[in-house]
Amino acid sequence: MTDISSLDFGRVAFQVSVWALPVLVAITFHEAAHGFVAWRLGDSTAHLLGRVSFNPFRHIDPFGTILLPALLLLATGGRLMFGYAKPVPVDFRRLGRPKRDMVLVAAAGPLVNLLLLAVSALMLKAVSALPAAASGPAAEWAVLNLVNSAWINAVLAVFNLLPIPPLDGGRIAVGLLPAHAARALARLERIGIVLILGALFLLPWFGQAIGLDLNLFWWLVGAPAEYLVKAALALAGVR
Repeated sequence: MTDISSLDFGRVAFQVSVWALPVLVAITFHEAAHGFVAWRLGDSTAHLLGRVSFNPFRHIDPFGTILLPALLLLATGGRLMFGYAKPVPVDFRRLGRPKRDMVLVAAAGPLVNLLLLAVSALMLKAVSALPAAASGPAAEWAVLNLVNSAWINAVLAVFNLLPIPPLDGGRIAVGLLPAHAARALARLERIGIVLILGALFLLPWFGQAIGLDLNLFWWLVGAPAEYLVKAALALAGVR
């Protein structure tokens, strides 16, 4: 835990400035994608509530979008940023083909994050191609935003594809599994997020206390996200 009295608030403010925009864009597009696909497939719940929107304020969750990232920023000195938005409400019974359409609605969010990862990589390539005269503090700030955008979108895509409800991957699995297995997995919906946060954040702390590497977040999310970022940058021609 970082000692607040020792923080360089100028540095922290800069870290906030290069993380806030990528986080807001990533979660806003993710949630809007869920709502848009549900709307097009027959459920207008999210549309009527104004959640099919690129206005980030319609998707902000006080804890997941503001408090959690701020706590992580203070705790890690800006080395880790993670957050989430308010889930988009979807009434799967109103979808044309509920079991199939549930998969499509759930997959929309991570797919948009992968698209944003690709766009971030291509924009990094464009910025890196600017002449030296165009470089400076503004270009450096833009590069850091784009790098963070690539990482955030990769992490969100991988994290949300973990096959545990209520994550998108869990709902995709419920839609693809046979009925008996799908019902068993769906029962985890109410406690799933508690299990996920406990496994990803409490286990590493406990492992550190007993001298074991229990960093499931890195194994399950961090390492695959790193591979995706490196692949996207390589395909975009960023060195």
